[in-house]
Amino acid sequence: MPITFAVLGSGGWGTAVAHLLAQNPRHNVRLWSVHAENAVRLRESRENARLLPGVKFPDSLHITSDPAEAVSGVDCWVSAIPTTYLRATLAPFALIRATDTPVVSLTKGLEIATFRRPSEIIGEVLKTENVAVLSGPSHAEEVARGMPTSVVVAASDGALAAWVQQRFGTDRFRVYTNGDLIGVELAGALKNVIGIAAGVCDGLGFGDNAKAALLTRGLVEMTRFGVAHGAEPSTFTGLAGTGDLITTCFSPHGRNRRVGYRLGKGEPLSDVLAGPQIAEGVFTSKSVFERTTRSGIEAPIMTGVYEVIHNNKLPREAVQDLMTRSPKHERV
Repeated sequence: MPITFAVLGSGGWGTAVAHLLAQNPRHNVRLWSVHAENAVRLRESRENARLLPGVKFPDSLHITSDPAEAVSGVDCWVSAIPTTYLRATLAPFALIRATDTPVVSLTKGLEIATFRRPSEIIGEVLKTENVAVLSGPSHAEEVARGMPTSVVVAASDGALAAWVQQRFGTDRFRVYTNGDLIGVELAGALKNVIGIAAGVCDGLGFGDNAKAALLTRGLVEMTRFGVAHGAEPSTFTGLAGTGDLITTCFSPHGRNRRVGYRLGKGEPLSDVLAGPQIAEGVFTSKSVFERTTRSGIEAPIMTGVYEVIHNNKLPREAVQDLMTRSPKHERV
């Protein structure tokens, strides 16, 4: 019996996952775009020319901008909507959701006003606990072209995680399971903030020594923050943590690293933040700063990113402040 998926969100990652799922002859896949004109463009060209040029859609991939057409009778919803727009974009779907169909979240970030993780937002809007999170080092540009990739799926329900593992996994897309939903989501959000710092490091022309130290100490901050919010420390040494952190901080595909790089090069903040693609770390840095300020969690690198983006601090000054902090034990 074929399995039908509705992928909500036609950005690079949503498109790549829809393309991945649609290659399985036992799957029916519908890709939903919030913009009608974009849906028409994708249908006519059979590729996402702006974000994934040259990657042709399988003939079986159906594209629509009609919410009801996208989700009617499907076996699984896949949410690829950026955190900033997630709550508002999902709201109309709540009115047409008839059954407790499982939802797989591809979104990485934190809601600024509420500090909610994407799975929590999905649960609140759609009134469900039937949510899994797919995360890890997975650039859309590589997944869409069939390059080997390994990710992790987390869910409170182990049976749901196992189902996603089976349905999403291919000989080029390996899926591991993890029971730490909080840790997987926080790792995916926090690594974007460190990715901006890595871009600043590159933009300022620093070398391998600086980048290695940044990733190492950044991972300490991510783990410290995550554990304080209920995550398991081991999650941050896995694919959702260390794995995703490496790709974000080194790959030219990474939007967050690109933001930091341009800031390090001295481009005006307004130009850098103008887009066109959303860098989730920009918003996450604000959420994290507000939470660390209230709780007293020490996160100097992520605080530095916040100061550069939201308080117009000069990148070189932020680096200097990090390097001249009082001496510490490495394990602290």
